[in-house]
Amino acid sequence: MTKITATMLLWSIAATSAAASSVLDLSNTRLDNPTAYISAQCYTKTTDASGAVFNPCFTCHTAGRIPNYLDDHDLQLNYSLPEAALRNPWRNLWLDRNAAVAAISDETILNWVRTDNYHTADGRIALAQTLNAPLPPTWDHQGDGRWDGYRPDAYFHFDNQGFDRDPAGGYTGWRAFAYHPFPGTFWPTNGSTDDVLIRLAAPLRENRTGQFDPLIYRINLALVEAFVRRQDIAIDPVDERVLGVDVNGDGRLTIAQKVALIWPPRADRQSSLVGRAQELQHTGALHLAAGLFPEGTEFLHSVRYLDLDAAGQVQLAPRMKELRYARKTSWYTYAELKGINTREGAERALDPDMLKNVPGDFERGMFTQGWIYQGFIEAQDGQLRPQSQEETLFCMGCHGGIGATTDTIFSFPRRLGADAAQHGWFHWSQYGLAGIPEPQLADGTFEYSRYLMVNGAGDEFRANTEVIERFFDTKGQLRPSELKKLHQDISVLLLPSAARALALNKAYWLIVQAQSFRAGRDASITPPRNVHTEVLQNQPTGIINPIIPVSK
Repeated sequence: MTKITATMLLWSIAATSAAASSVLDLSNTRLDNPTAYISAQCYTKTTDASGAVFNPCFTCHTAGRIPNYLDDHDLQLNYSLPEAALRNPWRNLWLDRNAAVAAISDETILNWVRTDNYHTADGRIALAQTLNAPLPPTWDHQGDGRWDGYRPDAYFHFDNQGFDRDPAGGYTGWRAFAYHPFPGTFWPTNGSTDDVLIRLAAPLRENRTGQFDPLIYRINLALVEAFVRRQDIAIDPVDERVLGVDVNGDGRLTIAQKVALIWPPRADRQSSLVGRAQELQHTGALHLAAGLFPEGTEFLHSVRYLDLDAAGQVQLAPRMKELRYARKTSWYTYAELKGINTREGAERALDPDMLKNVPGDFERGMFTQGWIYQGFIEAQDGQLRPQSQEETLFCMGCHGGIGATTDTIFSFPRRLGADAAQHGWFHWSQYGLAGIPEPQLADGTFEYSRYLMVNGAGDEFRANTEVIERFFDTKGQLRPSELKKLHQDISVLLLPSAARALALNKAYWLIVQAQSFRAGRDASITPPRNVHTEVLQNQPTGIINPIIPVSK
């Protein structure tokens, strides 16, 4: 493997600087990497030199829960990749950034991550202003002189119920929620903090006269959560006579303390939305079904740097690396979703080299299973810019084709419940990860502990030595004392040390300066050893017995 030195890296930055401003030319939609939807983690070496086998693959590749009809647990067993993807395209993994990282002072990187690149000095949304201004021609894919995709409209100013408020104090419709981060790459110890906001379609936020109503909205959010998580959801006491709907499913209009899931619907009883959405549901203009979100549901997900508080503990940084957006535009029935999966599976069986077909473009977003996905990423000058066609395709593998998601979404089914602060409706800037208990699966298994046990590390590449040294002894066995702490507080695993956080920030900043996202976004410092540069088609991973986690 060729070792790329810090000098070579800095030369690369200089060579690309002329084309790496916030108005980067996005007009060339040619894909240098047509398999950008296959993540770098899919090239993990699951067998080490001693023959020991590790399995980080099971978290993503599993038997989906209907109406996710995809069962891809076989991908735990072999590298089932199309020919175009057999050579690992994520070249940034091979960069040795040690010298370049060492050359950046802690003060420099802290100043960078603590600078808010989302808001203007007067509190407006910088990216929205850019997209509302005369559009750079190289961003105008439609050629109509305007931005036809999502324009950021969340202010990230949250009240004590997690609702986002605009500068005048009004509701934007966005609501922040806390969640158990998905195992592996998504943990802050591996490079990034993040957050997620949800917004339901306007009718689900309004009373029968079309006025925004926080109570109506809270009840409809709870009902959507009940359907997505397939369980009753606890709520603050509410008088059902005011709502005109039996939300707790006891057949009477009483004081309800839960929203009941009634699925499948019965002739005499079914779950009903409240407010203006109730009539739209009954006329078939809005839908509810277990495991699916209703039409018009939106998610906003910011990926951020790692900041340090006054005590040196890691926290969410003001600066965004990325802003990711999703909106459900179309309703597909169970039968239609099954048909999509069956057809795609049959096509892959006929042609294993077939590439994933993802309709859409960087301006309007890319389409999968009724959802539109779109992203914005940090430009060299630190401002957010639209992602290119290839950079957007990067998002579509995980959200458009694995067994682990619920209606293509990771986060909301993992939302913290009624026992959490603010019943789990808060932004990570309001409360952190400290003190949150480890999630447990239906069989009582501790989820993160299980990941550590079968993967032997806290990341897919087994490159996070800090987690390995903290949780494993010299024989590679988990330390019971550390697991006991983890059961009570996930931050002991998920948060890195201050030194590691600063180093990861510096490594990612170098990627920003090079604008080399097409070569990978992983903030690696030393090239990871446990990753293939090339694989054979259907090459065995070494994993013999696939793991299919028990659903919560």
